[in-house]
Amino acid sequence: MLANRIKERNELLSLTASEKSEFVAIYGRRRVGKTYLIRETFKKNLSFQHTGINNENLDEQLLAFSNSMRRYGRRGKTVPKNWTEAFFMLEQLLEKKDVGKKVIFIDELPWMDTPKSNFVSALDHFWNGWANTRNDILLIVCGSATSWIISKIVKNYGGLHNRLTRQIHLAPFNLYECEQYAQERHLSMTRRQILETYMVIGGIPFYWDCLKKELSWAQNIDNMFFQENAPLRYEFDALYASLFRAPQPYIDVVTILGTKKTGMTRDEIMKNLDRDLGGKLSDVLRHLDECDFIRTYTPIGKKKKDTVYQLIDNYTLFYFKFISGKNINEPNYWSRTITKQQYSVWSGLAFERVCFWHISQIKKALGISGIISNVHSWVYRPKDENETGAQVDMLIDRDDKVINLCEMKFSQGEFELTEKYDLELRNRMSIFQARTKTRKGVSTVMITAYGLKPNAWANDIQQQVTMDDLFEK
Repeated sequence: MLANRIKERNELLSLTASEKSEFVAIYGRRRVGKTYLIRETFKKNLSFQHTGINNENLDEQLLAFSNSMRRYGRRGKTVPKNWTEAFFMLEQLLEKKDVGKKVIFIDELPWMDTPKSNFVSALDHFWNGWANTRNDILLIVCGSATSWIISKIVKNYGGLHNRLTRQIHLAPFNLYECEQYAQERHLSMTRRQILETYMVIGGIPFYWDCLKKELSWAQNIDNMFFQENAPLRYEFDALYASLFRAPQPYIDVVTILGTKKTGMTRDEIMKNLDRDLGGKLSDVLRHLDECDFIRTYTPIGKKKKDTVYQLIDNYTLFYFKFISGKNINEPNYWSRTITKQQYSVWSGLAFERVCFWHISQIKKALGISGIISNVHSWVYRPKDENETGAQVDMLIDRDDKVINLCEMKFSQGEFELTEKYDLELRNRMSIFQARTKTRKGVSTVMITAYGLKPNAWANDIQQQVTMDDLFEK
């Protein structure tokens, strides 16, 4: 897995040669590989390492911190009374270490911030009053509670304001990285199978680590979700509980967003919520965005107040579709489902989400990587029942005076355009041009698994993007 984190690994290693002390926060969702990255990068070269304890009080946290210091050479059994004293003991321990960069790794930092513990202020004093006055400290902190890391450390407006020297957002793997990982683990998977797996679990390394090379693609999904003691069947609650201290509002919001594939505005979300979150809704939406669960976009021609929030987390949507509220006791459920219409409908929507995860690859395939552009969705719902509506799930609005209307289709082989479908695409373009009054050139892009089957109507499509394009680095 570390082969796919070369950029992040090199960035961390470069900090060991820095001429000043460095304070690094690494954040990302549960199971994305934060702890693995640090441990594999520095291996046995850590001067101190500690992991906070989930759901424990201040006394237990301080005892565990004291035990960690003893493992790294501190003598004596005195347990600190508070975090200020604990960090002072750490200072004394580190001052006895050899010359060179002293790498300190504190994992699951949010768990250490128990009520009335003054943990953040003590960390502030440790950094500002001691570590930052030296040139030999590399302090690395992370934790699954991404919202806490961002609000308390990355965007802290107290003593730690602007004290971070680096922040690393560890994002899920893309298709290229998943393919590399599959090859490293000797999983015999075609690109289509990798793509279909991505539709289910996204690019979370731990989920990919659940795949077994002796099983087929369908058997692996059954093994992970539908068989007895399946490792990901009950991951949903743990996922949101680990990321957010009060997870229910976040679950409520993603549950609502899961009912509408194109997303909802803030007002629409509020209308559908059973509870009044008030000003907290903005925080919930921001945290979900920061944790890679949703994407936000402003429909073309609309204002910021019309911003749309769209759920694009593959695991969450798979859970809602096939697990939540269902009592499935069939261990081979997925192997049977992939032959039914239900799978065809789901896979088409899931393929669209994969495309949104790979915007940069799509732009590269279109040859527009160097052109400033924005990605939107667009819907026109006429008030007159005699008028025709239109919807564009992905459009790329380019600064070179071109708009690409992207049509995403997932099929078993080459996608065949028919005369009827060609007419639908033409009508959609006409409605878009008329309703947006755009003066830019408008063209249709087909994004498919295997390209278009050559025929008279395929020639009307200006550009194509295929599955192989999505696997670009």
